[in-house]
Amino acid sequence: MTGAVFKTVCEAVRAVLGRFDSDTPPPNRFWISDFGFWIGITVNENEFKNRTKQIALRVIRLVESLPKTNSAQIIGKQLLRAAISVGANYRAACRGKSESDVIHKLSIVEEEADESLYWLELLVESNIVSENKLSSLINDTNEIVAMFSASIKTLRIKRLANQMTDQSKIQNLNSKI
Repeated sequence: MTGAVFKTVCEAVRAVLGRFDSDTPPPNRFWISDFGFWIGITVNENEFKNRTKQIALRVIRLVESLPKTNSAQIIGKQLLRAAISVGANYRAACRGKSESDVIHKLSIVEEEADESLYWLELLVESNIVSENKLSSLINDTNEIVAMFSASIKTLRIKRLANQMTDQSKIQNLNSKI
């Protein structure tokens, strides 16, 4: 493994764990180059910021169009809070101070996106909004949850692989180097 150059975190982890096979392509996942992890198709930081913002804007329009019933307004406010925080927390993750900070902030993004799904499901199951009207938004939000779940998992594996590599280094305390 000395001198090996890996194109993906997946290859590096497989190599560290002794399962590296250069003939096996890495799984098809999103690549977010700014964090150095895979989660599917190529998406850069700005595209992802825009995608999370577009979801928030769609939710704003949805909440504004909800009936003025008490339950619809309460669910709408909860959905609005959760959906808007996805993009805001992703931007905060982009400015993370350390790998642990990034993982923590991405975990918040994952939680808020999952909570948004919950409120969208409640709107459908309570017959406040038809499933046809929300299916695209639900699918997009599901993709966001899946991407962040995969991202967090990959970052944790990467951190574990780095810790294993650091622990396996043999140090010669008598060395003058």
